[in-house]
Amino acid sequence: MTDKGTTPMANAAFWNKAAKKYAASPIKDIAAYEETLARARSYLTPQDHLLEVGCGTGSTAIKLAPFVRRITATDISGNMIAIAKRKITGEGPQNIDFMVSEINVAMAEAPFDAACAFSLLHLVDDLDQTLLHLRNQIKPGGYLISKTACLADMNILVRPMIKVMQMIGKAPHVLVFDAAWLEKAVRKAGFDVVETGYFGTNRSARFIVARRPS
Repeated sequence: MTDKGTTPMANAAFWNKAAKKYAASPIKDIAAYEETLARARSYLTPQDHLLEVGCGTGSTAIKLAPFVRRITATDISGNMIAIAKRKITGEGPQNIDFMVSEINVAMAEAPFDAACAFSLLHLVDDLDQTLLHLRNQIKPGGYLISKTACLADMNILVRPMIKVMQMIGKAPHVLVFDAAWLEKAVRKAGFDVVETGYFGTNRSARFIVARRPS
């Protein structure tokens, strides 16, 4: 796995710059995305207060909102959060609180019934620290629902391509690990892994649901 990465400020600057293009980019595999959401919803209840970290421009939070009591959705990028807030129209869900926050900042409303981290865990500076933090943000018996790019499981040419793109400012800091290493890290943080899998044709984006023991 790679070493710790850039500062939160540098990460925020990258995603602030990328926000507009990110918001306009279509989802590559809609069927896989919808299956991910369906599996996530199966672990949620109408009484839950859900935390979503790395919520980006808010599309996933908006889709999950009808199935929970409330969502606190955070992202390091102020530009991403601004776009997310603009998506909440008069007829849209009113139970989402979008806010700018670094991932490892404790939320005042913690502990939550569940937490989601989609397309995020490979982008953090310290995976062990982040997983421990998320465990502490969830109630005993609550779930961490994640889907993470495992770059070590991709074509061997992907990593040097990422390095080149990082050098020219076209790619963010990333951690490189495989699915087995990721699951080991989740267990090391004190979670019980209850479901893993892949959706669609992408066999490197690992879906993991983990439970904080009661």
